Amino acid sequence: MATEGLLLNKRYKLLGPIGQGGMAVVHKAQDLSLSRLVAVKILRETLTGDPEFLARFQQEARAAANLAHPNIVTIHDFGRDGGHYYIVMEHVEGQDLKTLIKEAAPFSVDYALDLAIQICAGVGYAHRTGLVHCDIKPQNILVTADGRVKITDFGIARALANLRPGETTDVVWGSPQYYSPEQAAGEHPTPASDVYSIGVVMFEMLAGRLPFIAATQQALALMHLREEPPRLSLFNDQVPETLERIVHKVLAKEPSARYRTADQLGYILISFRQQGDALMLGSGSTPAEAQPRAATPTAVALAAAPTVAAPARPANIPAYTPPATPPVATAGPIAETPDESEEGLDWIAVGLGFLAALAVGGLIPLYILVILAYTR
Repeated sequence: MATEGLLLNKRYKLLGPIGQGGMAVVHKAQDLSLSRLVAVKILRETLTGDPEFLARFQQEARAAANLAHPNIVTIHDFGRDGGHYYIVMEHVEGQDLKTLIKEAAPFSVDYALDLAIQICAGVGYAHRTGLVHCDIKPQNILVTADGRVKITDFGIARALANLRPGETTDVVWGSPQYYSPEQAAGEHPTPASDVYSIGVVMFEMLAGRLPFIAATQQALALMHLREEPPRLSLFNDQVPETLERIVHKVLAKEPSARYRTADQLGYILISFRQQGDALMLGSGSTPAEAQPRAATPTAVALAAAPTVAAPARPANIPAYTPPATPPVATAGPIAETPDESEEGLDWIAVGLGFLAALAVGGLIPLYILVILAYTR
């Protein structure tokens, strides 16, 4: 059905499609009331016949509308015009990350880290407000001309307050290439599920390919559930050993083995970028528990090697400031104690010892008299 030129609720004039997915088509549009460009996401008509889905779609769109973060596309409006259900969003001039990956991946380590940290910032903010994105993938990540990441498509996000532990569903939301093992099993997603999806995106940015490739959705689901991801170094030998371990940890099958939220992953990535391969990752450690270690010769060589040619990180990208986290306790210098043999004898101690000897010696005669008295 042609929608170009369609006017929704006498306000949003559709100018043409700029993207599409399995659930919706996104159009560039003109907001006639405010005289600005916007992006309008229109739900596919095949999905509008389920009242329960529509109610949840509206509920989650309202929750996502409360997200205000520089790395998240702002939602302006939600509405219906006839059979069209739509979400009005901020219009972002840029390319989606999937296009950039196809054009230039594998990325340099620095550029991939820069994008991943911004992704973690936006998704981590959503986690702190009680939302799980559920569909993190490069197609839903926009990159502006100056290198700013904008995460979109929070319309199908799930509110954590509505999730029941152990509950399963017959409808699996998300994209098979990027969803987590628990999503593949029909379980409700958690913040750790988003972390897994971020790990898949990181793998793709650094390797130039997905960790799991299969011909069918069912085969992909089984690979997410059962198979270990290949090592990043098989596809990009410029990836430092510790960064490879970070990505491998994020792609763990069990949610408890990953970082619990995107904020934690973001903190680890910032620490890695600041410290290089000297960052040690303990099993299940949080950012405050990460301890430094000495870099291995192999890791040092990898970190010092020239990076793969890719877009340079824009200098004007604002640094991501993670939420306050207790600082890592560091041991200070140990004070040296003087050698007693070099300081001479402690005469006070000698005097006290002499007095104690006299006291004991004075009791000896009394002890002898008591014995004689009892033996007569």
